[in-house]
Amino acid sequence: MKHIINYLSALLAVVLIGITFAACSDDDDNGSANVGLGIKVFFPTKVVANQPMTINGSGFNDVTEIEFPGGLKVTNFEIVNDDMIKVNAPNGIPAEGGKIIVHTATDQAESRLPLTLGHTNVTGYSKQPGETATGNELITVFGTDLEFINGVELLDAEGNPMLIDHKDFYRKGTSNLVFRLPKTNIYTGTFKGIIHTYDGQKIEMPEFAYEPAATGHWETVKTIIWKNNGSLGAINWGGEYRFAPESNSTGEECYTVPQDVWDKMKSGTFYLHAQGSDWVQMRITTGWWTTTWTGADISTGNERIIDNGDGTYDIAINFDGDPILDVLDQQHLLLTGGGYTPLELYFMEEVWVEEGQGGPSEYDIKAFTVYQNEGSNTEPTLQYPYKPSWSDDAGKIRIMRGMGDPAIETLKLSTSSKFIVYKEVGTTGQIQWNNPNWGSFAGVSCNDWAGDAETIEVPVTEDMLKCISGEISDGWSNTAIILQGDGLTVTKIVLVP
Repeated sequence: MKHIINYLSALLAVVLIGITFAACSDDDDNGSANVGLGIKVFFPTKVVANQPMTINGSGFNDVTEIEFPGGLKVTNFEIVNDDMIKVNAPNGIPAEGGKIIVHTATDQAESRLPLTLGHTNVTGYSKQPGETATGNELITVFGTDLEFINGVELLDAEGNPMLIDHKDFYRKGTSNLVFRLPKTNIYTGTFKGIIHTYDGQKIEMPEFAYEPAATGHWETVKTIIWKNNGSLGAINWGGEYRFAPESNSTGEECYTVPQDVWDKMKSGTFYLHAQGSDWVQMRITTGWWTTTWTGADISTGNERIIDNGDGTYDIAINFDGDPILDVLDQQHLLLTGGGYTPLELYFMEEVWVEEGQGGPSEYDIKAFTVYQNEGSNTEPTLQYPYKPSWSDDAGKIRIMRGMGDPAIETLKLSTSSKFIVYKEVGTTGQIQWNNPNWGSFAGVSCNDWAGDAETIEVPVTEDMLKCISGEISDGWSNTAIILQGDGLTVTKIVLVP
């Protein structure tokens, strides 16, 4: 019996060693266990013909064709790596959509979620036919499935066609799109612009009277993306400082970035401001730890790091042309490393200021606000998305007089001025503008009970102007307006003088 037990023990040991070697072999060859052919996610999930797409999964090195709904088989695609394929959606996808299937010579895998088909439909514009459109002005397009617009064709100063590419749009959403007219290189006269879509639609715009902007100058304006409110400490090799777009929020992130801001971060330069020790090591990577910006860590002495000489550092981040850009939407943005604490992410933008005007055409209320916290003033800590509340101090925002840059009372506001509230579709409720004494109603209620609005405009009233000027004030004599409410998820609030 003893010999039998010893034999079985030895046999078990051999089996375990074999399993261990096999597991190590898989890990060494592939970096992780081989999970075979499979589709994990694809983006976007709604497309039109010729729409660029990214498919993420595993086992893609041997894929020979991709089958789209309707039996459409595509062989012209790019295998980025074993986990990612880039492809353009083919023409002819049926209206009801369906699953995506990837094929190898011996296997196939089907997506869990269906692909749906979109169709751009423009219903209106922020201007009426015949109205004047001035250089550097923002033009809003309204409709459905506007995310498939990839360019707006206008005329330059010489009367030649010029295209504003979708990467340069001011804001892009499914139900409204905003683009900025060229400041001076715009034809003086009336003409009809053309909207272009990925699937080849050419949508004729109304005839507007175009003219260049008045003379002026450029000013550099700092716009905060995210600010550390003190709840997160020094960086570590974990995943605390994770940022995700609204289109792929998983709850793991410390901050959900509004989609238009996320798209802007991907297409241009933004900055990280941090407090650090004598030696910092910055790794700007993804939440899956698959791809690191620049391919390496950035440490003290690297020319990318700006030492401000006061214990803080700044670094300019631009993902253009870097492999991280291909996976950022699905895998999120992760700041990690050692020796520093992220304080804020921000843009530095050139804003055109016409002669005789005192500043930009709109201001994020972060320029003025601080939270109301147990009756005392605190440092500005407004975070988007913002959830207004009647009872939670974090949901009661004070727009301050004599604070911020600039001070709100210096903007020469009038009843022609307005607030624009950007909110998540599907959230219902209201924001209310109150006077500094937390009492009587000072403005108008901003309601969306249907939940289908993306933006709501709130006019500045006479009562608001009294609060802003200080004619109505609280005990500190520095509060202009109180915001509170319930139910909405607000992604941004701007004041348009």
